[in-house]
Amino acid sequence: MRSGERNGSWDVRELQSLDEAVPLLRATDDFVLGLPIAAVLAQRFRLPTVDPAEFPEMIRIQIEKALPFSADEVTTDFEVIEQTESGSVVSAVAIRNEQLAEIAAPLLERGYIPRQVTVYAAQRASTYAPQGNALLIYPEGETLVSAVTENGKLSFTRTFESANGEELQLELPQLRLSAELQGINASFPNVLLDETCYQLRDTVEGILASPTEIVGIELPPASVKLNLLPDSWRYRRSQIAKQVEWRKRLIWAGGTYAGFLLVLLAYLAYVRLEIGRLDGRIAHDAPQTEFVRTAEANWKALAPAVDARYYPVEILLHLFESLPSSDVRITAYNQSARQMSVDGEANTAGLAYQFIDKVKKSPELRIFQFEMAAPRILANDHAQFRLEGRPR
Repeated sequence: MRSGERNGSWDVRELQSLDEAVPLLRATDDFVLGLPIAAVLAQRFRLPTVDPAEFPEMIRIQIEKALPFSADEVTTDFEVIEQTESGSVVSAVAIRNEQLAEIAAPLLERGYIPRQVTVYAAQRASTYAPQGNALLIYPEGETLVSAVTENGKLSFTRTFESANGEELQLELPQLRLSAELQGINASFPNVLLDETCYQLRDTVEGILASPTEIVGIELPPASVKLNLLPDSWRYRRSQIAKQVEWRKRLIWAGGTYAGFLLVLLAYLAYVRLEIGRLDGRIAHDAPQTEFVRTAEANWKALAPAVDARYYPVEILLHLFESLPSSDVRITAYNQSARQMSVDGEANTAGLAYQFIDKVKKSPELRIFQFEMAAPRILANDHAQFRLEGRPR
């Protein structure tokens, strides 16, 4: 494993280290999976076109020639190394989908889908030798990897079974010869040796006759265009992203609803406290309130005796003042503490209604609420009426 960063690039040269990295990840993390050279096929092709639209089909045909698998079983991608007027030189990389799934099983089993699947050697090349030709030598597990790069893109790779000087004496010259046969400038002005292989520095310089630079672990490595993420993984990753987005929305909605409930509960608690406080005040003021009510009832009972407005003489005076004419006569008057009644006779029913209307509008008699039933018509066409009033 080459990175402890959650949003970094993960190198799976040792599968057990990928298992160790899983607890550091979350399903929502944006991470890049870097594959070992042994898991992929890297090829350099010279294509007779400069039209990028024609590259995928040409590369697919070349990869099918090099691999005993159908196009549906592998995932491929490419990067342009250089272009001229007559054609293009590209770096193409392919991996079998089944092997990729085995490598990434610890991630897939937990629903972790990388944003990008690339080759770790391409990341190192883009980091340390983005321009010109270079030879990168570094360990992958128990093997030693040598990768020839052009302008930061993989051109040719070779894996050595052991990292000792004797094998390098045999393999590096053959590597240079194979690179030259593919049209690659094998002078290697840049030779990059991993810091864990420092003891091989003198051997490498002696074989290649080029200065060798010691490089360490890049944190984080430079980004590369190369992406071997299968389409099924892209779809699954998009589904996971949608699920995460919906989960966030549901959490926000649930939080808002919970907040609303808390506010409502707080409001209800406040209302109950206010009701309790008001009930306490009412209970505290109950004796005084009862005293006022009793005093009011007593005064109402005594009003006919102490209030001049309730005196029979005063009421009769105002009643006679309300008579519309001499054709309306009061024949009887009765009064008690709770009500009064007036019996009378009018020459016509209309005069009786005029009388009750004037009584109701009299300012001095508004302390009473008057009611009158329909007058009774006598044999002589006179109207006999009865007016009843109660204190308001």
